[in-house]
Amino acid sequence: MNTQLRPAITLFVVLSLVTGLAYPLVVTGLAQGLFPQAANGSLVEHSGRPVGSSLVGQSFTQPGHFWGRPSAVNDDATNSGGSNLAPTAPALAEAVKARIAALRAADPGNTAPVPVDLVTASASGLDPHISRAAADYQAARVARVRGLPVEQVRAFVARLAEGPVLGFIGEPRVNVLALNLALERETMPVR
Repeated sequence: MNTQLRPAITLFVVLSLVTGLAYPLVVTGLAQGLFPQAANGSLVEHSGRPVGSSLVGQSFTQPGHFWGRPSAVNDDATNSGGSNLAPTAPALAEAVKARIAALRAADPGNTAPVPVDLVTASASGLDPHISRAAADYQAARVARVRGLPVEQVRAFVARLAEGPVLGFIGEPRVNVLALNLALERETMPVR
């Protein structure tokens, strides 16, 4: 065997075992031991079955549910993807206009300004949160469809609102899946 070939094959086998077997096993073991919920996808269960992940946006379109951020890919969170559209792109302006029209059609009596995160896609298209303003904007519609007082729905939003990350990064936000599941658990399900 060539004198250069043997060390190359040995190095290949050793590195394959270290990087392809040992490292993934160690990282997986540590993740399962230290952060089992996150390591398994942060799954959320409802009625004993998984219904989504707390880290991935879900598609809610019924008027009795809070709606999340749209996706640049297909206006729901079934696929991930961003957009390369510039803020001045006509296609972006048309998409925003269509999303505003859909929100206005779902709640014609709501004349408040539409929060930007309800009409613009997040970078990944999978953002599980909406701003507190976006949740408050939708509260009257959700309350009307569910036959609840608006104050009760706003109380759900307030209870589930999360503050800025580390107390100062970002703005108050609400996980849409958690909010909708709390409404389902504590009130009448949407028909």
